[in-house]
Amino acid sequence: MKPKCMVALSGGVDSAVTVLSLSAEYDVMGMTLKLHPGFDPGPAERLCASLGIPFRVMERQEAFMERVITPFVETYKAGKTPNPCIYCNRRVKLPFLLEAAEDAGCDYVATGHYARVERHNGRSLLYKARYPEKDQSYMLSVLTQDQLARLILPLGDYAKEDVRKIAAEHNLESAKAADSQDICFIPDGDYAGYIRRLTGEIFPEGNFVDPAGKILGRHSGIVDYTIGQRRGLGLPLGYHAYVVAKNAERNEVTVGTNDLLFKTRVELCHINLIPFDRLDAPMRVKAKTRYSQKESDATLHQVGEDQLLLEFDQPQRAVTPGQTAVFYDGDLVVGSGEII
Repeated sequence: MKPKCMVALSGGVDSAVTVLSLSAEYDVMGMTLKLHPGFDPGPAERLCASLGIPFRVMERQEAFMERVITPFVETYKAGKTPNPCIYCNRRVKLPFLLEAAEDAGCDYVATGHYARVERHNGRSLLYKARYPEKDQSYMLSVLTQDQLARLILPLGDYAKEDVRKIAAEHNLESAKAADSQDICFIPDGDYAGYIRRLTGEIFPEGNFVDPAGKILGRHSGIVDYTIGQRRGLGLPLGYHAYVVAKNAERNEVTVGTNDLLFKTRVELCHINLIPFDRLDAPMRVKAKTRYSQKESDATLHQVGEDQLLLEFDQPQRAVTPGQTAVFYDGDLVVGSGEII
């Protein structure tokens, strides 16, 4: 008898090919999470119907609001810039996928992420995808051992063009579908506008200040700015000015020259280590502080029960509080932490 696997389906090409790649070895079922009103489960439902496999939709909009959207909004209002997609994987997608699998008697769950999971000495380890241009291990770096233990990631060995080729060969509806790029509940990328519409709050004007505290002008509301931003400041300073810090309590946005955006020491909280539970000694790693960034050499130090210090060999630009730093040992994901 084949082991059973519940596959998370988004309606896109990656999750569709995930189903195809597992169907020979596993008894596959499809599941879609409806997390916000604009999501259409139709493509996923039609895929399962065409393949003759069971399909279910789980409505979890309330949980998505509570576990992802509300923390995102509150963190943004506090002057930080969070990445909600990372925490959605840990707080919503994997928990409810595993719940659906449990209800259906499935042994495993699978998603269409480009990364790899391997088991070694009773521990589940997360690795980069074979093809770095599509690697999504960064987005899964917050997953727990319990979540990784039952997770299958078949696309970790595929190039994106191969996935589209497989989809085309099977005449899948999603073969030519565009990849999703933005946060699913903010498709236009206007975070500040979304927060204003959702909360109805009016974010008051405040002061632009220089690093010494001198007032330079007025800003339109602290949610309108993020670290490293240059456009839209409206400050005739005679030099290129960037947002270098934000202070929500004082409602101040600090601006300065580009050189002030660089730092080597990055403090982290909300730590998730994958190969081990605690760092017993400083560790040399490759690390990055945002998804699209190139990795850089660094040393990782455990400085508290839930706190790490990441020391880069070379200064990093626009390290942003609220974002996630991820660290690697070769292809192995050592773990992640939220930038303080």
